[in-house]
Order: sequence, then C-alpha cells, then structure tokens
Amino acid sequence: MLNKEKAILVGLDLNHPGEDIERSMDELSLLADTAGAVVLERVIQKRNVPDRANYIGKGKTEDIAALSKMHEADLIIFNDELSPTQIRNLDQAVETKVIDRTALILDIFARRALSREGKLQVELAQMHYLLPRLIGLGNQLSRLGGGIGTRGPGETQLEVDRRVIRRRISDLKKEISSLRKHRALHRERRKRDRYNIISLVGYTNAGKSTLLNALTGADLYTEDKLFATLDPTVRRGLINSGKEVLFTDTVGFIEKLPEQLIAAFQATLEELQAADLLLHVVDLSHPNYLNQINIVRNQLAEIDPNYFLHEIMVFNKTDLVETISERSYLAREYSSASFISALNGEGINELKKNIAEFLDKKRCNLKLYLPYSEGKLYSELQKYGDVQSVKSRTDHLEIVAVVDPDLAAKLEPYTVS
Repeated sequence: MLNKEKAILVGLDLNHPGEDIERSMDELSLLADTAGAVVLERVIQKRNVPDRANYIGKGKTEDIAALSKMHEADLIIFNDELSPTQIRNLDQAVETKVIDRTALILDIFARRALSREGKLQVELAQMHYLLPRLIGLGNQLSRLGGGIGTRGPGETQLEVDRRVIRRRISDLKKEISSLRKHRALHRERRKRDRYNIISLVGYTNAGKSTLLNALTGADLYTEDKLFATLDPTVRRGLINSGKEVLFTDTVGFIEKLPEQLIAAFQATLEELQAADLLLHVVDLSHPNYLNQINIVRNQLAEIDPNYFLHEIMVFNKTDLVETISERSYLAREYSSASFISALNGEGINELKKNIAEFLDKKRCNLKLYLPYSEGKLYSELQKYGDVQSVKSRTDHLEIVAVVDPDLAAKLEPYTVS
C-alpha cells in the first residue's frame, strides 16, 4: 500500500455574505481524504481580496513555508483556483508541491472515471487546466512526478509544449463530439420508444447511487466518499402504476465545481435536459443541506433555466436524523417533496407514487378524429397511449385517449378538444 501524501490546507476568508469558510475548508478536507491525502493542518487567513502575487500575501506565505518544513509536508492544497503566476510564486517560496482545489477535484475525477467517455472528458478538463500553467512552472514540474494532482488520463509528460497540448485538446473534442452524437442517438431511441426518463441529481455524496439501487434493484457501487461514482448510469425500473421507466444517475455537484469540468461533462449533463423528471436528492443529515440545495439549483439553472418545472425534492438519509420538525417546514417549502432512506427502503413506495403522479400530470386528455388512412399513427396510439374509447365514423375514428406530450404533438392535427 502506498504511503499517503501529507497535506496542509490553505484558505482565504474574504468575509463574503453567505460564505462559510469553515464549511468550505471541511469540504476541502473531505476532498483531500478522497484523493488519498492525510491532512496535517489547515490555515485560514482573513483578507479583503486575494493577493495577486501569491494569493495569501508574503508574510503568510513564509508562515506556510515554515509549517511545511516542520511537518515535512508533501503538498499544499489551496481552497480556490490559483492563477499560473500565483502557483509559480508559491512554488518558489514554499518549495513544496502546490495544487489548488480545481487540481484536487480533477485528480479525484481522473481516479473515479471508468468509462471511455468519462476518461476522455476528464483528460480534456485536465488539458484545459494545464495549458495556461505550462509557462513559468519552473521547479513545480519536477515535483509533479506522481501523486495527487497528476494522476489519470491526463498524466502524460507535463513538459510537453503548448502546441502539443492544443493538438490533444482538439483530438479529445473530436472524440467527445462523436460520443455525444452516439449518446444523442440513444436519447432519440428512448424518445421513440416512449420511455419516461427520470434523472437523479444532487450534491455529491447525497446518496443518488444508493437510491438508484433502491428504485431499480441494481447493484451499483456506493461508498461514503465524495464523487464515489462519476460515469452516468441508466437502469430500468417500475413505478407504482406498473409503468416501466428509465432512471439515470448523473455526476454529483459540488461547491466551486471547476469550469473545466462543467464544459468537459456537457455531453453527460445534456442527459438532464432530456429528462422528463429530475429527482433532486438531498442529504438531510448534512448540517448545510440547505446551502447544498442552493448550489445544485444554481448549477442546474446554468444547464437548463426551466429545470424547476420538472423537479421533485427527495430528502434522503432520514434514518440518520430526527426530521419531524424539519419535515413540516420542508413540505411547505417544497411541494411534492419525498422523505426517504435509500439505504433501508423507507419512503421508496411513496416516492414512486409521487413520480407516477407527476408523470400523469404531464399526460394530455385528447379527443381525436383520426382518418382511417392514419393506420400507423393509430397503432402508435394504441401502443403508447391510454385509449379510453373508439367509435367508428364514416371517414374517421372518433377516439378519446390519454397520451404523453410528444405523442400529443404528433396527434395535434387531428385533435378536436
């Protein structure tokens, strides 16, 4: 077993409204643990603005350097993304490997991605992150021979020049574009087959994969770690109406999610836009779950401004907390909310009922005058709709049916009420 790297965490308290530096540093510590580091100490400095040269100022940098030598630390992890200049200056001053929050998250993604698409997306994010940091890295390159911040599909020679990096970025974009087309074809096929698609979204470690297992009987890998699973998963499941639907598990969100990853995982996040329903899974046992809700919702809004029209809140891990007083507040605040324990199955049937009711509300009641010549459309209506009555008329069928919005759009020319 490899020895764990010893890390010192550094953060800035800029006294911004709504920001909690201790909470943010707690999460950075969890990220470091997930990446395989042992946190020796954490340092927080109060400033009005970050120092342009080295983020924390000259005096605090000297303190960090002394602390690093005293603890024989292997790396210093900063809680925000550092500029190339700041990384270079800090590296020269502390003489220890310096990485930022973005590099740490990219490292975790590199270790967790299993599918070809996931690996390509992570490598693209790493290349975008590395490109502006090649010039002037100096001694930093010699310290990047291994360990946290250097693993994964982007772990090629870090001394390569910018031209080679750009070429690799271009190649990766082409491969990912091809995979996006392939994924789009899958979405079209699911749409053609009239499957309702339900995507699980939420903050990392909220229990999405455990919930997917509970809803579908799947056996996905779960672990009490940040970003335990990265690659999107699709599984069939039944809701209370007996209808078969598709559940998709997507990558978890996190505070300060690197822009490089949002861009690289756009193909994966497009799955959310194709979903009929989003189950927003929340870890009710987390002390800052309300803040996590806001973070996820803000990031969802960037992907799809109308996400809230098809969102159900799912408050998970009720077995870990006393929720009686909170349930009343949350039930008022979030209509149709479900309270569950994905681990022991509590509330799963009620959640399935909520899903069925939501999907039923989206279905349309139609009266149709369908010409006899539209035999193919009639077959589709019988297969995918709920035909309630059919009467034969001279030149058409008079039909009353309940259908989904996509089929309703195809039937619109023949709809009379």
